[in-house]
Amino acid sequence: MKPEEIDLIKYRLQKAHNTLEDARHYYGSATPASTVNRIYYALFYAVTALLMTKGLSSAKHSGVRSLFNREFVKQGAIDKDLGKFYSDMHDNRQESDYKDFVEFEREEVALWIDKAENFINVIEGVVIRIMAG
Repeated sequence: MKPEEIDLIKYRLQKAHNTLEDARHYYGSATPASTVNRIYYALFYAVTALLMTKGLSSAKHSGVRSLFNREFVKQGAIDKDLGKFYSDMHDNRQESDYKDFVEFEREEVALWIDKAENFINVIEGVVIRIMAG
């Protein structure tokens, strides 16, 4: 892996952590839908970092989800429950951003924040193992 690729992977993992921290702040002061958006993007940045370890990327969010499921979830590197969580958050973000009258319960969003933290930590661990090689 080239040094600039490693730097970008590290940057995206840090961006995942930072965006999750934004979600925590949003939870206290913004709408649940805004928090869901930040949760999803935190996951997205972690997944794009993971995909980069295999030289993979996609210009579309659905493509990222598909590559993640094909290359890591179906291969057993990432637990299926985490793969489902990512897909669910992708769908939740899509609905809240593009459909009308979509609402989320604050308690449910709080659980998603905790699950997102675990998700990012697991992804980061896999990235570190791959890069150590």
